[in-house]
Amino acid sequence: MSNPVLFSVVVLIWGSTWLAITFQFGEVDSSLSVAIRFFFAALILLAYCKFKKLSLALPRHIHIKMAGVGLCLYTLDYSLLYQSQQYIISAIVALMSSGMVYINVVLRRVLLKKPIRSEVIVGATFGLIGIGLIFLPEFSKVSANEYIVLGISFALASFFFASLGNVISERILDHGTPVIQMNFWAMSYGVLFLTVSALAGGAEIVIPSNPNYYYSLAYLTVFGSVLAFGAYMQLVKQMGSDKAAYVVLVYPIVALILSTIFEGYTWHTEAFIGVAIVLLGNAIAMGKIAVPFLKKANNE
Repeated sequence: MSNPVLFSVVVLIWGSTWLAITFQFGEVDSSLSVAIRFFFAALILLAYCKFKKLSLALPRHIHIKMAGVGLCLYTLDYSLLYQSQQYIISAIVALMSSGMVYINVVLRRVLLKKPIRSEVIVGATFGLIGIGLIFLPEFSKVSANEYIVLGISFALASFFFASLGNVISERILDHGTPVIQMNFWAMSYGVLFLTVSALAGGAEIVIPSNPNYYYSLAYLTVFGSVLAFGAYMQLVKQMGSDKAAYVVLVYPIVALILSTIFEGYTWHTEAFIGVAIVLLGNAIAMGKIAVPFLKKANNE
């Protein structure tokens, strides 16, 4: 499948999961909800592997790396992100998430010894500016208090571990590991880590009474986890974790469109300009728009 198609699939699905996740809050501990989601996603991947007779046997060193992905990308990333949203508004989280692209670039250079691509840095900078404009009115709601630093710290840690998980995934895929098998094992390890940490933290096992919880769980499992993560990891394999990470700057646009339809979000001039800048940054990062000084820098 081509990169534009994969990119679009990830953006459209993850952009819609922002709305679906809201139905997961309330009765069930957030970490346990994520564990349940990945548990069923792993079961689906296991069934697919069995049906297609795909081997799940992988070398020990790959299992160690996949456990790292499970810990970083599926456990610490989600757990810390949910913690951060208790103390800071989603606008700050969205703006800070754009920094994940920069972290990916640095970690990719340090851990994988792969070159820093200047078009990704410039594209990410445009994306950062665009996201800031989109959520500009929300920042007026920010009130300085003793918890805002805690929330920002949780968010920064979340994005760091997400980036680390991305880079480890790229290393695994560089070894020729199939995406489906890698996702199955990484999610399985993530389920283990999430469940243990949640129960150790005092979370109680509760059977939800709200039907919307189950509807959203089904969507998040099949689309948000199995399909979107599958497409995303294929993107990482085909274009690298630095460029693939740009999805975090584009899918908030989908979330805003859905918020307009279902939650009455009102667009403002800065939001339209911000969307245009994000899309311009995406085109630069993906090499769709040639920037003369970038071409010269890459040649040097």
